[in-house]
Amino acid sequence: MTVPERLAAARDLMKQRGIDAWIISGTDPHMSEYLPKHWYTREWISGFTGSYGKVVVTQNEAILSTDSRYFLQADEQLAGTGIQLMKDLRQPGDAPYISWLKKSLPEGSRVAINGLTIPVNKKRSLEASLGAKGITLDITIDLVSELWDDRPSLPNSPAYELMPEFAGTSRKEKLATLQNSLLEKEADGLVITALDELAWIFNLRGSDIDYNPVFVGYGYIDREEAHLFVPEGKIDSALSEKLESEGIRIHGYDEFLSFVKNVEDKTLLIDPSRTSALLFESVPKSCRIVEASSLANLLKSVKGPIEIEGMKKAHVRDGAAMVNFLYWLENHLGKEKITELTVDGKLREFRAEQDLFAGESFHSIVGYADHGAVVHYSVTEETDKEVLSEGFLLIDSGGQYLDGTTDITRTVAVGPLSDQQKRDFTLVLRGMIGLSLARFPEGTRGVALDILARKPLWDNDMDYGHGTGHGVGHFLNVHEGPMSIRQDLNPEPIRLGQILSNEPGIYKTGQYGIRTENMILCVPGNESEFGQFLKFETLTRCPIDTSAVIPELLTTEEREWLNDYHHTVLQEVGPLVSTPVREWLTAKCARI
Repeated sequence: MTVPERLAAARDLMKQRGIDAWIISGTDPHMSEYLPKHWYTREWISGFTGSYGKVVVTQNEAILSTDSRYFLQADEQLAGTGIQLMKDLRQPGDAPYISWLKKSLPEGSRVAINGLTIPVNKKRSLEASLGAKGITLDITIDLVSELWDDRPSLPNSPAYELMPEFAGTSRKEKLATLQNSLLEKEADGLVITALDELAWIFNLRGSDIDYNPVFVGYGYIDREEAHLFVPEGKIDSALSEKLESEGIRIHGYDEFLSFVKNVEDKTLLIDPSRTSALLFESVPKSCRIVEASSLANLLKSVKGPIEIEGMKKAHVRDGAAMVNFLYWLENHLGKEKITELTVDGKLREFRAEQDLFAGESFHSIVGYADHGAVVHYSVTEETDKEVLSEGFLLIDSGGQYLDGTTDITRTVAVGPLSDQQKRDFTLVLRGMIGLSLARFPEGTRGVALDILARKPLWDNDMDYGHGTGHGVGHFLNVHEGPMSIRQDLNPEPIRLGQILSNEPGIYKTGQYGIRTENMILCVPGNESEFGQFLKFETLTRCPIDTSAVIPELLTTEEREWLNDYHHTVLQEVGPLVSTPVREWLTAKCARI
């Protein structure tokens, strides 16, 4: 069916069920950012392929609400579908789609959403906001399953063990830490729904979701043992026997809800932002629920010594792949036809040559010229653009390695640039360096650091609409919490051992986009009478295109940082590449 045909079928079913509006949340029962194809419900109903957004369907209208990363993409993909784009500027108050629902529906209306795909906290705020208008929210209805005839089944690829030389901390140690936390909090059980937490706790990985080495499942940990709920065949007999010998009981994936319904008279720790509303409401009334941020999520974000060492090594090898690619690009551009898809494939080839490579960490963003202004641009055969010898090429990509996960953006000059392009590039670079040089006391939140990356842009009346920094997992999801560096208030401070991105940018619609992104590790700074201070160590190892820099706009400190960074890149990446590439790298890392 086409999108208009799907909307028509949806409206017919809604009418039969007495539903006035249907919200498709675009996520799964684990609140994942990237999803198994079984849960591509937002894309199925709308044709929109971005990773964020809500679709709302009523009898007369349909909207997609998404943020600034996807405005241009959504405009293109929604054309002719009958679905209107609603821009979410992340302002305080109701989300735009909620405000729209309240204006569009009369009192007494009924709104449906799949309760497995909305977290407890979002369900509560949605229910309260709609309830103030006399609108009822029904969380038990899954309409997609009745409309999507060829819906993909849940993935059944096997899970595998992440060996101790990469994981560092054993399952036994992680479970003991979580069980001790239960005792401290006077709780009996911990519910685990997030797939990256599950993979981290049990030192297992999988391939159920593109780019994220996780597997579909649930977990439950009490003071004595742990329970793992996975689809049949996910754990082979040898691994199952090993896990059982460690006190980990294996159950079927579909048994989890009934398991929770039978946990009587217990005190359970549940994260309302990572647990579905339907699961939450399955907990027996005899249980006491303690709502708190996920213990596992915080523990996972603070990397141990072996994880940190692995991440550092992975970034050096990833840097070698990037350098080999950039050398190839410079030596082939103008001599053969190179398109955005060519770049995407070639970069993948160079990464695949590196030791311990296990795939890409996300779908590469390769945007030439005006495509670079689409923040999360995803090239297709229809949109593929030839890279010419002028302007900017923006490449945001990353790799998954058994010892770490990478995420890097480089904007390179592929030909002559205007003075304004160079000025914009330099301002973005100054913002990235400003955050790299941060010194801050323990307990500082990311919102207090965000201005360091934006100030050079704000000083010139420019800004970008996305966050500055997200957490990065260790051979796990490229986006992880609980910390972040962005303008929104996140109560979680930046802690020692956490790894984040540092990625300011400028996007000029119809012209070009510029983003420079490195990974940074939070490490100890100095201790003074004012307490312990922290700072960042840059992990990414790839030159920044100095041909696009106006040196006079850099301060002495910024220029020293850039020269020192390039010296490190040359020292660490140089030995991993061939002699011609090393000579090229030496020139790219020359002092300015």
